[in-house]
Formats: sequence, C-alpha cells, structure tokens
Amino acid sequence: MTLQRVSSKWTKTNMILKNKGLASYVPTTRLYSLEALEQMLETHTLVYIKPDRGTYGNGVMCAEIIMDNKAESDNTDSTSTKTYRLRYETKTENFTSLVQLDKTILSLCQNRKYLIQQGIRLLRHKGHPFDLRVLVQKTPWGLWESTGIIGRVAAKHKIITNHHSGGTVKHFSTLMSEHMTAGEIENIRQELKELGVHVASQLQKFYPNIKEIGLDVAIDSRWSIWILEVNTKPALFPFKKFFKDPSIYQKVKKYANAYGRFVK
Repeated sequence: MTLQRVSSKWTKTNMILKNKGLASYVPTTRLYSLEALEQMLETHTLVYIKPDRGTYGNGVMCAEIIMDNKAESDNTDSTSTKTYRLRYETKTENFTSLVQLDKTILSLCQNRKYLIQQGIRLLRHKGHPFDLRVLVQKTPWGLWESTGIIGRVAAKHKIITNHHSGGTVKHFSTLMSEHMTAGEIENIRQELKELGVHVASQLQKFYPNIKEIGLDVAIDSRWSIWILEVNTKPALFPFKKFFKDPSIYQKVKKYANAYGRFVK
C-alpha cells in the first residue's frame, strides 16, 4: 500500500482545527497578505511566515515589531518609534513602514503561497531556542503510538531548528531539565505523546492511508504546548543516530517496515 503524504501546511492545519479538542493547541494561522501581516503583528508582535509547501525549513521568515522608547529632554515624557524587523536565513533587516516590510516579504515569497502564523517565543537551551518533534507511527496492530520525542536546538543566528539548517538534536529531558522538575518533565512528555496520537487520528479521518507523522511542537515560557506543523514524511534517522538506547530505534524501524517504509 502506498503511504499517503500531505504536503500543504494550510490543508493540514484546517483539518486539525476541525477538532475542537485540538484547536486550542494551534497558533493563529492565516494565508499571507498585507492585511493579515498588519493585524497579526499588532496582536502578537511576532509572526512566522512560511511556504505552504516546503521542507527543511526552506523559505521560513519571521517578522516582529520592535518598540524603541526614547525619553524626552525633560525626562518626564517619552515617545515610541516602531520598527519592523525581518529575519530569514542568517539575515536581519529593519523597516520603518509596514508597506516596505510587505514588499520585501513578497519578493522573498516569489509568487508562492505562504502562510503567516502567530509567533511562539520558544524555551531556550543555553540561550538558543528549541522546539520538539514527536514521532507518531501506526503499530503493526493498526493503532497509533508516539514512539519517540527529540529536541531540536537552533543554530546561532538561525530562526529555525531543523537539522538541515544546522540545528542540533538533543534529548527531550536534557532540554526540559533547565526549566522544570523531573516530575513536570514526565507530565509534559505524556501530554505530548497523547497529543501526537490525537493529531494522527484526526488527520486519518481525512487521509486514511497515512501511517506516520512528525508533530512539530513549541513550548513557551508558561509551558503551553503549541502545534507548529505536521510532517507526513518525518525523518527517522535522528532516532537511530542520536539515541544511545537502541531499543527506541528498533521499535521505530519495526513499525516503519510493517507499514511499508523500509529502513535499515
């Protein structure tokens, strides 16, 4: 049986939003436009702009409002100057008008369909932001199971975390131990595993032949969990390359081979 893949981030987001129990995990996401850019920056101050179809984080940008408060000469009043900052790849550009920002974003979009998503200010590991990948697979018995969680730490000056962009893979507990106790880490782990199963089950309602997903999630300073996106062809090699416990990858491989994705 051919494994089903779904490339459109917009489509997958809307399928998840149909489930009221999952909708609260999804950051506000819209199709990109100048109007959406203006409204979402005013509401969230930080947004990510990403291609609807694409892999490895290619083409992802982030924009934010920077307020520069300047005190007046009598030290009693102050004025605020609004600057728009755009980051992509390893570059940073500042703009004094939203129209200029939009013009640059559109030139980078190159007439492709883009989404704009509420920016989540990620937890950090040694000063670098990180997110998490939850691998969810169909078992040989036809059930969904979250088989692994890895952390991905962004490289210096990068806004995305994945391995192809220089990100570093770290153990989930290593990253989370900077922010919470062992018991709290385990609670988050269980919630992530359950969330992965629920998202996979929801997508299966519309795409019956999907057998695996990679759920990319962010955790913010309040420990809220956010679904950034879902990959229906997740990389499996991190679970082989970066985990000392071989039993984790043995299960990943067993399940993948059972549903027709043959890996060594």
